[in-house]
Amino acid sequence: MMKNMNRLSFLLLLFALMTPSALSAEVQSVYSPNHDLCVNFDVNGGVPVYNVMFKGKQVIKDSRLGLDLISAKGSGKGTNFNNKVSIGQNSLMDGFTLTAVNYSSFDETWRPVWGEESEIRNHYNEMAVTLNQQEMGRYIIVRFRVYDDGLGFRYEFPLQDNLTYFVIKEERTQFAMPGDITAWWIGGDYDTQEYEYTRSRLSEIRGIFHSRITDNESQQQFSETGVQTSLLLKTDDGIYLNLHEAQLVDYPCMHLNLDDKNMVFESWLTPDAQGRKGYMQTPCSTPWRTIMVVDDARDMLASRLILNLNEPCKIEDTSWIKPVKYMGVWWELIAGKSTWHYTDEVPSVKLGETDYSHLKPNGKHGANNENVKRYIDFAADNGFDQVLVEGWNQGWEDWYGNSKDYVFDFVTPYPDFDIQMLNDYAHSKGIRLMMHHETSASTRNYERHLEEAYTLMNKLGYNSVKSGYVADILPRGENHYSQWIINHYQYCVEQAAKHHIMVNAHEAVRPTGLCRTWPNLIGNESARGTEYQAFGGTTPGHTAILPFTRLQGGPMDYTPGIFEMDLSKFAPNESKCLSTICGQLALYVTLYSPLQMAADLPENYARFMDAFQFIKDVPVDWQRSMYLEASPMEYITIARKDKNSDAWYLGGVTDTKPHDSVIKLDFLDKDRKYEATIYVDGKAADYKTNPQAYTITKKTVTNKTTLKLHSAPGGGFAVSIKPL
Repeated sequence: MMKNMNRLSFLLLLFALMTPSALSAEVQSVYSPNHDLCVNFDVNGGVPVYNVMFKGKQVIKDSRLGLDLISAKGSGKGTNFNNKVSIGQNSLMDGFTLTAVNYSSFDETWRPVWGEESEIRNHYNEMAVTLNQQEMGRYIIVRFRVYDDGLGFRYEFPLQDNLTYFVIKEERTQFAMPGDITAWWIGGDYDTQEYEYTRSRLSEIRGIFHSRITDNESQQQFSETGVQTSLLLKTDDGIYLNLHEAQLVDYPCMHLNLDDKNMVFESWLTPDAQGRKGYMQTPCSTPWRTIMVVDDARDMLASRLILNLNEPCKIEDTSWIKPVKYMGVWWELIAGKSTWHYTDEVPSVKLGETDYSHLKPNGKHGANNENVKRYIDFAADNGFDQVLVEGWNQGWEDWYGNSKDYVFDFVTPYPDFDIQMLNDYAHSKGIRLMMHHETSASTRNYERHLEEAYTLMNKLGYNSVKSGYVADILPRGENHYSQWIINHYQYCVEQAAKHHIMVNAHEAVRPTGLCRTWPNLIGNESARGTEYQAFGGTTPGHTAILPFTRLQGGPMDYTPGIFEMDLSKFAPNESKCLSTICGQLALYVTLYSPLQMAADLPENYARFMDAFQFIKDVPVDWQRSMYLEASPMEYITIARKDKNSDAWYLGGVTDTKPHDSVIKLDFLDKDRKYEATIYVDGKAADYKTNPQAYTITKKTVTNKTTLKLHSAPGGGFAVSIKPL
């Protein structure tokens, strides 16, 4: 009898999912697999509208869908390409009727090449609605995929006679909030996400944004309520929302503008040099617009919604893609101890033809043979994989701010950087050098040299590159996040894959899960990273918001591991890193990346080798991750199991307030003993006054052990747990 009842319940649920139109003559609905989340769709007076319910509460109120067009062209039935028929500057906003609704379900488990766990479940229910714009003789599809922790939807434009080419004026997707709720946000900007986050009510964004507006032109083009995604929100009854996008390909990056009278966000796409938002040709689709919905902050950290909405891996043989732990000639450049440029004079001839022998070296060039060998030796002695070297190539004397097209050639080294010798030396030590390609945002120049640059990397044995896009984009007038430049970033990743090269792109667009499809994209910056600790500091709590926002789309090359907080001790820099040593150790666990840097100088690590041991030990690829406690911008504690052993690693970070964590180790194997090495802030530790105080203890633990760990203001803790 019970089996029959279970079967009957299953059939009733299946019927509800497959035929909701039988339940309502107007509203179409689709539920998450666990039935907690529901998306309702309707066409109201010709306008597509949706809302979202979570456990019986409306978390997204009725919100409009559609796009505003500048122009659209169709091929015309029976005509050829040269006989296109213009159908005018019409919108895809209204005049729709619902003509078809298709439902399906999907459930798979896939294995990422690298990640926070070795397996990811992709389980959703789908509703695809076909909308016919009869007056124009064209149609679109809006596809919804609903998961237990959120949903994604996108616009699809099938190949059709009356819609072949169209230019987007603006996408008008709305996200109507359930009230004046709390948000963690950064202001709208077409070129950077390198800001600290603000926590405020939606009604307060306008005043705060106006008080902080800079001379940045791309920010000033936004309304005073423009914000970037990934945007974290929280209702007064404890429901967390996250607005973002997935699978950003051949389309401009989405920002959000808030109507703070009605509390409605509307999409705002990054414009091109002409102010247009996108050039489309059918068949095509937009990226997924994503809404995470959970009532436990830890569940948002565990969400794989963005990854799941991307296509499976397109690289057949991924054996060459390996997570990387690296060091490099970088922090000393950022802090000002050394320089990227070889001479203080400006060469007057074209790169590759310059004779630097008549130019006076400045004596501070960081990428010199002996200094690079010093990093290689330290990295090899301590088990690292690679050494990054910035400033190795000609062109740094006048690279920035001059709007130069031909700025670097990416193959010609400075005279004090023997590229062949250093590669041979690194390989003899079991180390690879990591290539650095700063483009100065001249995308045309980079594409001009890309094949030759990647070929040189192949010849010398480089397998990873850190690219950069500092400065205003060339072609002039384009933005870092416009459609043209989005396509450039994607082109570089795909070309790199052909050369078996892994890419770590800085100053590029924030990620949207494309690392599932192209796992050679092992890192991005796209947020305020450690370098800002050398530019005046970053407030503690910043690293406790990034996993909720920036990291939702993919890993970040945050470059942690600073041990000498007072930069004036080794460089002409009065800044201080606003953290403790244990707070820095924790980041190797709490800020996931398959690409992790030990960013400080070798001599600074040599003073604290007992603490440095955790950086040496901690893996960069995981079998399982558990999110033990979390409060956005306040504290996060995460436990992760090594992909290649039975060892576990814990990390916890806090903001400017001290925090006490009570951690049950019940995730450990039963009837097994482990040795825990515990790195915690010292009793008098404080990120302002005593950042280098720490204690290290060892103890035997089991799955019945509870650890009580104290984090100082701006601090944290790290624990390695290895089987005995």
